[in-house]
Amino acid sequence: IGTTWNYTSQLEAFLETLKTIEASGTKLFNSSNLVEWNSEKTYLKALAAKGISTIPTLWLYRPSARDLESAFNELSADTIVVKRQVGAGAEGQILYSRGDTVSDYAHAAMVQPFIPSIQTEGEYSFIMIDGSLSHALIKRAKSGDYRIQSLYGGFEEAVAPTKQDEASAQAVLNHLDETPLYARVDMVRMETGELALMELEMIEPYLYPVEGPDLGLKMANALQRRLRPS
Repeated sequence: IGTTWNYTSQLEAFLETLKTIEASGTKLFNSSNLVEWNSEKTYLKALAAKGISTIPTLWLYRPSARDLESAFNELSADTIVVKRQVGAGAEGQILYSRGDTVSDYAHAAMVQPFIPSIQTEGEYSFIMIDGSLSHALIKRAKSGDYRIQSLYGGFEEAVAPTKQDEASAQAVLNHLDETPLYARVDMVRMETGELALMELEMIEPYLYPVEGPDLGLKMANALQRRLRPS
């Protein structure tokens, strides 16, 4: 699955199309079941229930301004981030600080405390092919911003993760019901020093081939294993 950039605004049609593809006998990677589960960020609740470290989150349906004002105290945070439960690329994302004028939010939302290490250290991405680490990188925001996407001036560089950080990313995949052909595990450092899951991308994530020059070969080998007759 690739470049389905508008799936978040046509989610029902997108998921139905994937099921139609599979019903025709075509092998789909990642599977429609995995994609459907991953399409709403409430999957983070399921992973947290299995022991994966995640960012504290309030799950609110179209929160009012009053709901968002209350979130500062509920999360014990001076800065909060409001995100869409179905979204990609920081679309619809808003950063509020105490005292800001907040507005009603027109989508099902997830509200989280802002994690300072996003600006001081960056966000880690672990590219996983067939359940194993292919390569890792760290993404940083431009000066004065917090969004690490290149669309907003963010930049990235390859890193060699510590064994502990790699194990944190691997643990996320170990708790899935099936192993994805490809996945990107995005994580951020908490005050405790451990990495927490920001997002698990298994629909059409960018896999950073520049930072992982062996990605193509690893993907081809993984596909061959999956398509080989049993």
